[in-house]
Amino acid sequence: MQKILVVLFSLWFSCSIFAQEKIDKISRIAIICAFQPEIPELKAALKNAKTHTIHRTQFITGKIGNKDVVLFLSGMSMVNAAMTTQMALDHFNVEKIVFSGVAGGINPNLSIGDVSIPEQWSQYQETVMAREVSKDHFEIPPFLNKTPYANFGMVFPQNVQIANGDKAPEEKFWFKVDENLMAQAKTILAKPNLNRCTAEEHCLSHPPKVVFGGNGVSGQSFMDNAAYREYVYSTFQANVVDMESASVGHVAYSNNVPFIVFRSLSDLAGGGEGANEETIFMELAAKNSSQLVTQFVKALK
Repeated sequence: MQKILVVLFSLWFSCSIFAQEKIDKISRIAIICAFQPEIPELKAALKNAKTHTIHRTQFITGKIGNKDVVLFLSGMSMVNAAMTTQMALDHFNVEKIVFSGVAGGINPNLSIGDVSIPEQWSQYQETVMAREVSKDHFEIPPFLNKTPYANFGMVFPQNVQIANGDKAPEEKFWFKVDENLMAQAKTILAKPNLNRCTAEEHCLSHPPKVVFGGNGVSGQSFMDNAAYREYVYSTFQANVVDMESASVGHVAYSNNVPFIVFRSLSDLAGGGEGANEETIFMELAAKNSSQLVTQFVKALK
């Protein structure tokens, strides 16, 4: 019986070690898109593609230019993005993370088709739903910390808590992108070539531009509300809103891996005069972001 237990333990230990091994030892740039319409341009740029399926998620290794990459869909939402990013870090030798996708525009000075490359990201919907103590006056529980950011009715922004060993959790509101990657992006993309028209000949009334710096915010909710958009801009000075980037920044921070995010505006998050225009301009926005990411990755030092 004792020998059987020793054999079983040896098998379990071997399997555990194997499960933690990387798929390969090549240093790669992880390129992430949230959902299917964002990825075709990047897949087309990928050479020597090989697909690895891990827990239902496809990770495609190959080269863009002379850079080794692993390309995958995070899935929409904060939870999916965090989960799949950590899976990539666990199974591949990821040295940098680059996110490419579409987003809702928050800054009124930005237009559909523009590409925002923020310098930091917040999980702005990490919140307390506060108690109404009198008409239109809300208070959070006294044992919770207030942030310097204004509330939206009963909704009070909170810091994210990050595991910190046996110490108290670290509280953090902003996740900064890598300074070196941002500096390189400003140089590499100084003269961007962005699309103005969709394949169906829906054309923008303005030439799209690239905006470096500023803030981005991410949350579980798809935003299509003018009042909430105005609040998010005035409170967080956000250029764009999406549902994944800040959670990727959280995972990158916890794993000490540099990251940067490219987000092209597909809609105005409720700020337009009519119905949300994402379905009209999503393909154009995704293509603009993907083309910039391809150019950026090829030229990275």
